[in-house]
Amino acid sequence: MCTLKAAVVPVTPFRQNCTILFDDASGVGTVVDPGGDVPMILAALSRHGVKVEQILLTHGHVDHAAGAALLQEQLNASGTEGAPIIPVVGPDRRDAFLLEGLEQQALQFGIEGARNLVPDRWLAEGEQVTIAGHPFDVLHCPGHTPGHLAFAAPGLGFAILGDVLFHGSVGRTDFPYGDTDALIRSIRTKILPLGDDIAFICGHGPGSTIGAERLGNPFLQG
Repeated sequence: MCTLKAAVVPVTPFRQNCTILFDDASGVGTVVDPGGDVPMILAALSRHGVKVEQILLTHGHVDHAAGAALLQEQLNASGTEGAPIIPVVGPDRRDAFLLEGLEQQALQFGIEGARNLVPDRWLAEGEQVTIAGHPFDVLHCPGHTPGHLAFAAPGLGFAILGDVLFHGSVGRTDFPYGDTDALIRSIRTKILPLGDDIAFICGHGPGSTIGAERLGNPFLQG
C-alpha cells in the first residue's frame, strides 16, 4: 500500500507550489522547489513530522530555488550530530546560470533570504531519484528553462511537473532562453506518454491529470 503523501506550501509573491512529499508511516520525505519563505516550509515540515532526506529542484528560477540553500543550512544545523548531510539535488546542469544569479533575481522581486546555489548533485535524463522509498524517473523537459526537469512515478500514478504543464496552461517561454517549440515538444514526447491517469502537481495553481490536459488544455489542441 502506498503511503506517499503531499503537502503544498505556496511560497514567494509568485505563490509557487513548494511541495513536501513524505511517507506517512516513516515520516521520511523530500522538499521540492523551496523558492522562499523558508520559515513557512520549516513550520509545515514540523507540522507533518517530516524527516527531510533531500531538497529537489525542477529548475533554476528564483521562485523555485531561491530558498534551497537557506533551507539546507537550517535543516542540517538542526540535525543530530553525525546525521547525513541533506543534499540539494537537481536540476539539470543547463540551469546553472540561473542558480548562479538567484540573489540578483530575488532583489528584483522582493524575495528575502535568497542565495546563489551549486547543487550537491546535478541530474540528467534517464536517472532516477528516490523519494521516501519510491523511485521517480528524471525527465528533461526544456523550453521554460534549458535544464528543466520533471519527476514521474508511473507506478504511483503521480508526477511533479514544475513549470512545464499546468491546469489549462503551460510554462512561460518569453525569456531570452525560452523556447516555445521545445516546451510543447517536451510535453508531447515526455509528459503525455506517461498516460492519462497520471495526476500531477505543478509549479503554480491547482494540479490536474494528464488526461484532462490532453483533452482540454488549449495549448495542446491541434
